[in-house]
Amino acid sequence: MKILVTGANGQLGQDVVKLLGANHEVHGYGRDQLDITNESQCMEVITALRPDVVIHSAAYTAVDLAETEVKQAYAVNADGTKNLVIAAESVGAKFCYISTDYVFDGTSVTPYKEDDLTNPQSVYGKSKRAGEQYIESLSSKYFIVRTSWVYGSYGTNFVKTMLNQAKTRDSLKVVSDQLGSPTYTIDLALFLEQLVMTEKYGIYHASNSGSCSWYEFACAIFEESGLKVNVEPCTTEEFPRPAPRPRNSVMEHGTIRANGFEDLRPWREGLKAFLVELEQNN
Repeated sequence: MKILVTGANGQLGQDVVKLLGANHEVHGYGRDQLDITNESQCMEVITALRPDVVIHSAAYTAVDLAETEVKQAYAVNADGTKNLVIAAESVGAKFCYISTDYVFDGTSVTPYKEDDLTNPQSVYGKSKRAGEQYIESLSSKYFIVRTSWVYGSYGTNFVKTMLNQAKTRDSLKVVSDQLGSPTYTIDLALFLEQLVMTEKYGIYHASNSGSCSWYEFACAIFEESGLKVNVEPCTTEEFPRPAPRPRNSVMEHGTIRANGFEDLRPWREGLKAFLVELEQNN
């Protein structure tokens, strides 16, 4: 399969390029090679390459900054997605969009299903939802994959931040009233590979299975790393941020099961595997 990957220098994109490159002809594009906000460039690159699949992982992800950089967030997450999907459709390519738990408001007491009403509260969430809507209306062969709490070898993330904090501090406060599912980039990338080889189109929720709070996640990181750090739970109100966070962003994996895919492994197993990978890389 010929696969074009956007956001190829990002946290998820780098693992997608690396893993899928073992079995497919993968062309990774970073911001320097492909400006997704440039409509004619998107059309040019995609019509020249004629990929079978576009995996669109490029995004404006600075959640707090987006509250003031509204135009930039929409230019990338909404208009950039529209440019790509129009170009992909013109060559008959499948389109796989990496979306987010932030499309929900977080007030549900049960895990979110794929067809639950979206109600994003932040500019980031609203711009990503706008991207989803463009895909739903413009693509005939799409996969929208909503994920959450992503971490991996590349870039900065919660796991690396906690490990770095442990070098200089023996106690930390971590928010305990936000629930979600941590997602290891390798597990997500392997799921995307399975998915794009099929024609089982639609909306998917894909994260490592199970859920926890940020506080529980931090405790697990230190336990699995054998680090002695005293972690204290605190409330969201104690750590005010410009952009609102969903209190509950746990997502039901109904479409994965309904279409006969294997669910992603439990989040704690993903975390263990990542810590091993991190040690090997160091």
